Amino acid sequence: MKIQERAGAGNHRSSAPAQPAMGERLPSAPRERKPALAALAVLLILVGALGATMLVLQAGDRIEVVKITQDIPQGGSVNSGNSAHVMVAEDSGIHYVKWNQRGQLAKLKAKSGIPAGALAVGEMFTKESGLDDDEASVGLSLKEGQYPAQLKDGDIVAAYRVGSDTGSNEKDDDAGAPSGSTPLVAQARVDSLRKKEDGQISSGNQTLNLIVGTDEAAALASAASDGKVALVRVPGKN
Repeated sequence: MKIQERAGAGNHRSSAPAQPAMGERLPSAPRERKPALAALAVLLILVGALGATMLVLQAGDRIEVVKITQDIPQGGSVNSGNSAHVMVAEDSGIHYVKWNQRGQLAKLKAKSGIPAGALAVGEMFTKESGLDDDEASVGLSLKEGQYPAQLKDGDIVAAYRVGSDTGSNEKDDDAGAPSGSTPLVAQARVDSLRKKEDGQISSGNQTLNLIVGTDEAAALASAASDGKVALVRVPGKN
């Protein structure tokens, strides 16, 4: 009889689930997926990769162009002494003068003064002489001592007649001009000065052009043909 009571008592025990043992983790709820954020992350990665690719392609699309290394005055030309080549990124909106076109560039004249360091572009040059209506270009061939040291394109000089008939024993210390004499040209601009390949002024005989007023050109050309012209650097605007 007691055995049946014990068995019946066992049948009436609570059916509640057993509690987890100490130290066991409770099961976590499944995480909510956010497809929009995942898509945004993928899009950002693709945009970054595309931008990097464009930069690499642009950096590789470079051209060799002409860079001005010495100031070029108005009416001056590009030559081996005042230019060098540099690499730049190609830009269809900028009319760079390519290095392989420098031979054609030497035949053109600067529309205005070009500072050293500028990159040559087509708009800077013209086929015209660069002279005003009241200007003329006179060529000179001078010996060492008939022109000041470190003369360069764009310098402003005075031109004097020198020789035995002008009292040439009295000379200015700068370039052999007779002291107190009246210049043939009070102010002239040096143009197309001959330079060596390294850009330095050639020593000894020197050939150059002087830009002068049309009313002064005849007297200067006459003295130049006799080899009786000396130049003195004077203050003035280029």
